[in-house]
Amino acid sequence: MARILITSGPTRQYLDPVRFLSNASSGAMGCALAKAALQAGHQVIILSGPVRVRYPSGAKVIDVETTQQMLDAAVEHFPKCDGLIGAAAPCDYQPTVIANHKIKKNGESLVLQLIETPDIVATLGKNKRKDQWTVGFALETDDARFQAIGKLQRKLCDLVVINGVQAINSENNEIEIIDPTGAVIAAGAGTKQKLARQILQVIGQKLFKAKSTPSVKQSKRV
Repeated sequence: MARILITSGPTRQYLDPVRFLSNASSGAMGCALAKAALQAGHQVIILSGPVRVRYPSGAKVIDVETTQQMLDAAVEHFPKCDGLIGAAAPCDYQPTVIANHKIKKNGESLVLQLIETPDIVATLGKNKRKDQWTVGFALETDDARFQAIGKLQRKLCDLVVINGVQAINSENNEIEIIDPTGAVIAAGAGTKQKLARQILQVIGQKLFKAKSTPSVKQSKRV
């Protein structure tokens, strides 16, 4: 069976010691994918941003907060894995300057200068071995397939799962899975747990390679 690295939840980029940029990702899809992978007999490492979901005890969970921390952990652990499912929603931007003290109101507009954070899936896709695979997620509001195909190509993914904003903080979701040709090879709707099983089935059919991997110990958060 495979050893799978799953990224899950949001990340945070601090403006000052108490305020941060983030998003509404709950980690529910990452949790569902971890459960489905474990039920299928795979080994799972989860890199999770701040969430309230309870990940399955059979997975190794590594807590991170910022996009850079998630990237650093991914770069460390991906070489020991067969593949990545990038279900996290990392914060795409960070401030150029982080204030050392809480920013005070002064009656004037606050102007933030932001720069892009590093792209986790693209970094791993660029450096993956021939025997490794990467699956990305694309949450889009417009031209979903067009945007997802572009993301698949830029990030060198083997598959991309498309979903929409209706998935945020919901138990249900609707997905399409596209391959590098841009073809929709699977689609579904229902609970995230049901869709997670479908995603794992498609990954197994298209991407898994027979190989033995050393065991991952069951672990608490670290």
